[in-house]
Amino acid sequence: MPTKTNAARILDAAGIHYELREYEVDEDDLSAPRVAEKIGMPPEQVFKTLVARGDRLGVLMASIPANTELNLKALAGASGNKKVELVAVKEVLGLTGYIRGGVSPIGGKKAYPFYLDETAILFDVISVSAGVRGCQLVLAPDDLARVTEAVYCGIS
Repeated sequence: MPTKTNAARILDAAGIHYELREYEVDEDDLSAPRVAEKIGMPPEQVFKTLVARGDRLGVLMASIPANTELNLKALAGASGNKKVELVAVKEVLGLTGYIRGGVSPIGGKKAYPFYLDETAILFDVISVSAGVRGCQLVLAPDDLARVTEAVYCGIS
């Protein structure tokens, strides 16, 4: 049975249905497309969560499909910033409590504004990190949006 992460406990408390999918971690390839392959889902349905910093409103999080790149200009516009940049990998743990390859939009150190790529609504379920490498949460995008107070926008 997969280990319950903080993110999973938050979903339990909110009464949200989800599935945990564990996979073998490859330290040499932490890429989201590789995770998608390992959990048996198409990359457009597996969402990677990135941590960014806006010039006006500070730290925020964004989830986009595994096979896409974050559109920083679109994220800046959606978040009310003039400019947004990804934070350095060395800052991720301190800001979120999560390590690279295990950043979940749920249950971080602080509830940062969260932006979910609008393509998520094309699927009954999507996958996001459960908060540790080697474990993904599979849940309905609207449930994820509700628990994280996500803003849907075109950011990929």
